[in-house]
Amino acid sequence: MESGDDSVLRCRSALPKMPTISNLDGMGGEGSNGENPCNGEIHSNGKMEVERLISKKLQLKRKAEHLKFDLMRQFDSQVLEFMDSLIEESASLEPAPVPAVFSPPLSDKERSKLRHLQGSSQGQGKQFVFRRSLLDELFEVNHIRTIYHMFIALLILFILSTLVVDFIDEGRLVLDFDLLVYVFGQFPLVVITWICMFLSVLVVPYSLFHTWASHYHESRHGTLWSLLLGALFLLYQGLGLGFLPTFVVVKNSFPPASCFIIILEQVRLMMKAHSYIRENVPKVLALAKDKSSSSPVSPLIPQLSHYIYFLFAPTLIYRDKYPRNPIIRWSYVASKLLQVLGCLFYAYYVFVRLCIPQFRSISQQLFDLRAMVLCVFNSILPGVLVLFLAFFAFLHCWLNAFAEMLRFADRMFYKDWWNSTSFANYYRTWNVVVHDWLYYYVYCDFLWMSKKRFRAAGMLLVFTMSAVVHEYILAICFGFFYPVLFCLFMCFGMMFNFILHDRRKGPIWNVIMWTALFLGQGVIICLYSQEWYAQRYCPLQEVYATAHLGKTFILGSYFIAFQIKESKYFKRLRCNLRFNQVFTCHVFFVLFLALFPRAAEAAFLELSPPDQPSSRLLRGCN
Repeated sequence: MESGDDSVLRCRSALPKMPTISNLDGMGGEGSNGENPCNGEIHSNGKMEVERLISKKLQLKRKAEHLKFDLMRQFDSQVLEFMDSLIEESASLEPAPVPAVFSPPLSDKERSKLRHLQGSSQGQGKQFVFRRSLLDELFEVNHIRTIYHMFIALLILFILSTLVVDFIDEGRLVLDFDLLVYVFGQFPLVVITWICMFLSVLVVPYSLFHTWASHYHESRHGTLWSLLLGALFLLYQGLGLGFLPTFVVVKNSFPPASCFIIILEQVRLMMKAHSYIRENVPKVLALAKDKSSSSPVSPLIPQLSHYIYFLFAPTLIYRDKYPRNPIIRWSYVASKLLQVLGCLFYAYYVFVRLCIPQFRSISQQLFDLRAMVLCVFNSILPGVLVLFLAFFAFLHCWLNAFAEMLRFADRMFYKDWWNSTSFANYYRTWNVVVHDWLYYYVYCDFLWMSKKRFRAAGMLLVFTMSAVVHEYILAICFGFFYPVLFCLFMCFGMMFNFILHDRRKGPIWNVIMWTALFLGQGVIICLYSQEWYAQRYCPLQEVYATAHLGKTFILGSYFIAFQIKESKYFKRLRCNLRFNQVFTCHVFFVLFLALFPRAAEAAFLELSPPDQPSSRLLRGCN
């Protein structure tokens, strides 16, 4: 009994002597040698208990990490929803900006009437509030900033590959940047042209509106006065700001980048002049309708400083006042301008390494369907890079730089278009600056004139105007009319706008949107680049170009008519064909013949018998 009690006491006294796993291992080794079997048994049990505690702690740690991730995600979503609702509520509660009061001072009645007049023209329009650009907020997150660093690393690889290849080929480093020198050629003439455009926009619209507003209230022939000055404004928009800059560009054969500067500024200034007139004319008209009013018209005429600020501000919607930041961060301005310069060199290396070698060789070959398909898919990468660079350089860096210099506080130039699950949402969020102008001055004004009866027609009008302006810019800047972007915009863009609508919310629709966007960029880069080199290697004469347009539509008509009449396949379907089906076939054939003239002519010659008039016409043209 005593020996048993002693062994129990010895076992109990051994319990506190196991503080660590290393001690457990050492003591377990002693027990295994047979010196103390009870002590070894307790050591093994203690080791198991410690391992069990460690595993439980690891499980609890993993659960805590998952819980932390879920809580942070829910918190972020709730904060974003709260901030969006707060911005919307503040925008709806914020009164319309009232212009500065000039002498003579306005009475309370006149001020209330002025607020009413401003509310009638601006209350339903865009509300400007204090907000940062989305990428500035996202770049504060290290995970998002890493993506930015990845693009910088890709630029470094482009530079290194170009330097290494040039050193191997030439035996020296080539740093001439001849492509940049070419595309920005005749830059002094570009600056002179821009100064003339800006001065004309500064003087003509402001003077016309000032003259009209000053005399409209007192004139007995207000309608005639309005028609006269309105016609002068439209004449200036069409001739002074529309035709003359284009004539200068075409007459002097500006290179592409110089053309883009002039034509984009031309479109921007035309849109700003329209917004200035559109926002201020309703105030004067509303004041003139109030027969009992004796208030002066001068407070309704904006100061010249307001108009000058609007011409430089990164918005196309005129307001007398905008939310302003208290200070200018010049370091921020310098960083954004340096990023614009970096994007310019990035685009240079994309074209030098990915586009020019491919299209210089393929443009000298005969048309091959396999080569065309491969060319489209090989153009997706440079097309996507150019898309990202254009977005980042202009919509983020350039606009934010000018907004910072002007202390312009509303920096929502774009939204999270990369999360779009529908093309309708993509069109609204890609370029908020242009979208606001199209929405308020084209879509809403069209609905107002049609009394909100033709919403689909208003949407079609917006798409058509946007497609025409985009194609006009590319046609003038590239020096040829090649309606690839117009066809993609009006055909596939309109189709995807109704198919991929806002009710599509799943992640798969975001994948579909990105796939279609990538493929469209590949098609645009491929076809426009091939046509650029085709114009250089095989230039079309003016007579042939005019004959080609007529031949396109004539051959399209002959093709549809004679294939329906002569083909056995169409004979079986002739009774089932309706007019819209025939018209659709005709339109698609004409588009194909316009985009791929040589391929369409070759296919047409193979399909058509030699005795058909359409075939004889085509052979005669060739």
